[in-house]
Order: sequence, then C-alpha cells, then structure tokens
Amino acid sequence: MIKRQIPLIIAFVMGILFIIQYFVPHKWSQDMQIWVSEWIIIIGGIAFMLGLGSLVHFHYTQVVRSKPGWGFSIVLFTTFLITIMAGFGPSIFPEFTQSLGLSATLGMEEGSSLDWIFQNSIKPLSATMFSIIGFFIASAAFRAFRARSIEATLLLIAAVIIMLGQTPLGQMLWQAIPDTMVWIFNVPTTAAKRAILFGIALGSIAFSLRIIFGIERAYLGGTKD
Repeated sequence: MIKRQIPLIIAFVMGILFIIQYFVPHKWSQDMQIWVSEWIIIIGGIAFMLGLGSLVHFHYTQVVRSKPGWGFSIVLFTTFLITIMAGFGPSIFPEFTQSLGLSATLGMEEGSSLDWIFQNSIKPLSATMFSIIGFFIASAAFRAFRARSIEATLLLIAAVIIMLGQTPLGQMLWQAIPDTMVWIFNVPTTAAKRAILFGIALGSIAFSLRIIFGIERAYLGGTKD
C-alpha cells in the first residue's frame, strides 16, 4: 500500500508544483527548478550506471552459459573495453597516444582517439548499414506506391516529384519540378509535421495529467491498488 501511495503522492505534488512554477516566475520557483534539475542529472547518472551494470550482467551470463549469440557478447565486451581505453588513454598514457599519431586531448575533438574510432569504425559501419537498408526501403516503396487508391496515387506522384527534384534529371525534364518539390516540402509536408507535433503535444499533456492525478499507474509496475 505504502509502496504505491508514496510514489503517487510524490508524482502529484511535483507535477502540481512544476505547473505552478511555469506560470509563477518567482525566485522561489526558479530556485526550485534549478534544484530539481540538478537532482534529475544525478538520478540520470545513477540510472545510466544501473543500465550499464544490467548490460554487463546480461552479456556476461550469455558468455558464461554459452547461450546462442554469445559471440556477439564477446564483440560487445571487446569494443566496450577499446572505447574505454580510447577515452581514458590520452590522460593516462599521453606519450603513447601521441606516438600513435593521435592527439592526447580528451573528448571527440578532431584527431583524438575517440574521433579516430568514430571516423574509422562507426562511420563506415553506419554507412554500410544504411546502404543495405536502402534496398529494403526501395522494395517497400515499390509495394507502397502502387496506385490502388486516390491516396496511394497522390503519394506516388509526390514521391516521383521529390525524387526527380533531387536530381539534375528532374530539372532537365521540366523546370517546374524543383520548385514543385520545394512547395511539397514547405507546404503539405510542413503542415503534416506541425499537425503530428501538435497531436504529440496534446497526447503528452493528457498523459502527464493522467500521471499527476494517479490515473496512469503503469510506472508503478502494475494496475492493482
């Protein structure tokens, strides 16, 4: 009972306080916002460490019990250790890092070890993955753009105009294609984006009110009182 009521009370009080804080720009409310923001950073750091511990425990169990796919866990541990060494190496072994032709600076600065990992592993792997996904997208687009209805026909026409407008071929075929592509981006696409964002905002407000007033209790681990 207490385990469920206390979080509900905390959620209600903090939710009401932050709504009031937004409409009352008093020094007390501003100090409270700064104080809570600092605690959010601290709790976020703790949550990150818990997630990291859970990740390590899961993959360690995969390797120890030789479960299917345990080789991927070995790859994860290897890349994890290499990334940690690349992050802390320049501060611990600056001369060795410089002997490899890398900058001894920390972070993602150009020439640093982390930047080298990004440029030589993550970036090519991402490009490879998106190149493969491109074939699946083309296949899905071919099935989705078949003109079986008015909506599908409009979608097909818009897709063809946008594809041609992105290439020199579109301008060669008809001068108005690039301008039409820009109009599609600026008018109907922007209107649809704003409508979606407006819906998301209303949904977020409704969901927040459900949490504040204790209607939504899924975050407590169940719906039972």
